[in-house]
Parts: sequence; C-alpha cells; structure tokens
Amino acid sequence: MNYYEFVFKIEQGEEVYRDLLIHSLGEAGFDTFEETDSGFNAYVSEGLAEGLDEEILLNPFRQTLAFSYEKNFIPQKNWNEVWESNFEPLIIGDQCYVRATFHQARPEFPIEIIIDPKMSFGTGHHQTTAMVMEFLLAIDFSGKSVLDMGCGTGILAILAAKRGANDITAIDYDPVCYESTLENVALNQASFIKALCGSKEVIPDAVYDVVLANINRNILLDQIESYANVLKPGGTLILSGFYDEDCEVLLQKAAEFGIQFSEKRLTDNWASLKLLKD
Repeated sequence: MNYYEFVFKIEQGEEVYRDLLIHSLGEAGFDTFEETDSGFNAYVSEGLAEGLDEEILLNPFRQTLAFSYEKNFIPQKNWNEVWESNFEPLIIGDQCYVRATFHQARPEFPIEIIIDPKMSFGTGHHQTTAMVMEFLLAIDFSGKSVLDMGCGTGILAILAAKRGANDITAIDYDPVCYESTLENVALNQASFIKALCGSKEVIPDAVYDVVLANINRNILLDQIESYANVLKPGGTLILSGFYDEDCEVLLQKAAEFGIQFSEKRLTDNWASLKLLKD
C-alpha cells in the first residue's frame, strides 16, 4: 500500500492545539503519527488520501494554531528502508523482547518476538501497541482462544501464542498486513495462528475468550457489536488505537452489548481499555 506523508511544522507553545489537530487527523483516517523536533509527521493511505480535502480539514485550526505542512508521496518500496533504518529492539514489561531478524537474540528474556514489519504497522513501538502488549503480559492465555482484529504484523497474536493461547485468528483488511502476518507467525514458530484478509465480515463463526482490536475509534465503534457477538461470557475485550477523550463513547457503545470497563492504560494521551463481557 502506498502512503502520503504530511510533514507538519508547529510553532512552540501550541501543544494543546497540536493534539487537537492530531486527533482530527486520526478521525479522518490518518493511522500513524511520528513526533519530530519541529512538529510531527502524519501518514494516511493513498486510498483514503484520494478522497480527502486536506484544506477543508485543516482550515478550522488556522486561527488557533500556527503551522505549515508539506505533503509527500511515499511509495510502497520505501517503507522497508524506513523500517529497517529506524526499527530498534524493544523491551515490554521486562519480559518481552521484540526484535527484527537483523538484530541479535536476547535469550535472557522469557519471551522473544521476531518481527519484520515491512510496510505493515505493529512493531510494539507505538504507544497503543505497547499498552496492549502490557495487558497481554498480565493475562493467563493457557488454552484460550483469541481473535486479533486489525492485526498488522501479527505481533499481538504472536504474543498471545507465546503466552499459551492455542486457538488464534488474526484479521487485517490490508493484503500487505495479511502477508506480513503469515511471514511473522512462521518466524516465531506460531504457524497455527489462522490469518485472514478482510474486516468484520470474515470473522469466523466461533467464540473467543479474548478479542483484541488496536485500530481507531471510528472502526471500533462500527465493529464492537461484531466483537460482542463472538466474545464468550466472561471474556476479555482489549481496545486501543484512540485518545483518552475517546474512551467515554467507546465504553458507552460497549455497554450496549454487555461489555463493561475493567482497566485503562494511558501513554501520551493514547489510551487502551480492558473490558469484560457480562
């Protein structure tokens, strides 16, 4: 998948309005943000960018925020170089070591995950992925079934497998993510994970002990009912990919289907929710 990169330069002292701008971009479909010394970079898929009028989106912020931006086309072939040059090993909860194939192994960690992200997202470096992984490290997955929606690289499904889950389905609508998941589950000797390409329409006719969804607020609101339909009574739903201010509307939606709040994690205003089904 090709992407567009928006390089924003923000004047100092405008952090609150910058966060509001990032939030608005996230609602419009931008799925990755990277802080820089002068502002931030935002990334949106080529398909979404084609239907986006960025000036209409940005104009409401011009009276409160002094910023400039440039728009760059990022073809698929460039993402591999970006990831390999920037992907540093990651440690989650002093238990899980995440590395690429070109990094040295660290056998002193009880869990090691090998991820070659290529163009797909989900190496654990983003705050939302890291928070979900922290939740997973605290769950006993022995013999449990797991559904991972918007699986990206498959990292969350792989961590669940290494924690003892033995029936795992990982779904992503992006063919590149689907192929990446297949490659990464093989790298981690977890090929029993069933990867599917699609969205909520390809969720199997089954029930799961744990459902994971690290996507974005709007997609989560659309799909929570589907998650509820396949989540066992007493099962766990973990959501991420949104901001703290989005939690209330997501919790209200989940409550409509008998899924109640249990725990919240926050990192840099990004939020992750753990919920339990009645």
